[in-house]
Amino acid sequence: MIPNPYNDNYKLLLIPPLILIIAALFFIPSIKLGVEFQGGTLIILSLNEQISAEELQTNLELEGLEAKVREFETALGPQMEIELPQSELLLEADRTKSEFLAIVSNVSASEINANQNESSLQTYLEQRKKLNNISDQMFMLAKSTANASSYSSINKLQQRFNDAYASVYSNYQEEISGHINKYASYNSISVKTISPTLSASFLEKAIQVILAASVLSIIFVFIFFREFVPSIAVLTGAFSDIIIALGAMGFFGIPITIPSLAAILMLIGFSLDTDILLTTRMLRRGGNPRTNAFESMKTGMTMSVSSIIAFGSLFALAALTNIPTFFQISSVALAGLVGDLFATWGINAVMLLWYVENKK
Repeated sequence: MIPNPYNDNYKLLLIPPLILIIAALFFIPSIKLGVEFQGGTLIILSLNEQISAEELQTNLELEGLEAKVREFETALGPQMEIELPQSELLLEADRTKSEFLAIVSNVSASEINANQNESSLQTYLEQRKKLNNISDQMFMLAKSTANASSYSSINKLQQRFNDAYASVYSNYQEEISGHINKYASYNSISVKTISPTLSASFLEKAIQVILAASVLSIIFVFIFFREFVPSIAVLTGAFSDIIIALGAMGFFGIPITIPSLAAILMLIGFSLDTDILLTTRMLRRGGNPRTNAFESMKTGMTMSVSSIIAFGSLFALAALTNIPTFFQISSVALAGLVGDLFATWGINAVMLLWYVENKK
């Protein structure tokens, strides 16, 4: 029979989770953003023949590409993942597009005024000249021979500008594919390029989702318990779990991507579940609070171990298939679930025991 760890000096149970949290805070700054949040290009190849990742990376560096190459085996054969940082060409194209969009509406309005009132013609011509210069810059990036001054209509110029912007991305992807074709034989290729604007939008939305989830969790916990110390104990346990999971991401080199972010949000819900289970039993059950804490721990750990087994199976599947999405979700979830064991029963339970016993 497992002895009740809360019968002795239970405050010593704070030591292991605090060590994990301190270590996590050390590794959290090492977390990198994935392609979705920092922009860049992700290429996945299904290879016809095996090739060394180190060899391909070296060859691509000779071509001027700062590539990060990873090879893995799947049930469909060998595959290779190539990640490229954000291109200066694409950054320039996005800056040019932002400049164009910032003034095109005013130029279009000036065009209408100039057609109706000749005194507005000079203002329109000055604005149109600036718009033409921006457009010609985009045409140059797209390696197009188009000239902005040849388009009398702003609408036609904007349409051609958008086509040139799309061509910059397609030309970039074709150039990368051409470099890869020199050194790798493959039967399929997937190229995903995230623009700086889109990656910034993804990052902004991700921050908003995390803040919303955190605020709603805090509000729910305080409304549910209506006591300061138990509410703080629940939130401390939940956020300690997230800190430990983030520290594991930094330690193992798991980037923040949409799948790993989804796993973090899932951990917030799971962690609150176990913390609320413990807190409810501690506050609303009579009898010995240390016994109540131990009984809650047995129930909560059964839930956690079941989840660990489930995500461990997903992790094993990710190891066999080398599917990045499965790996990111399962690894972050496993780290958070293990962290939840320490955070809930080493931090939340200790705070609640101290509160209940002092209150009595």
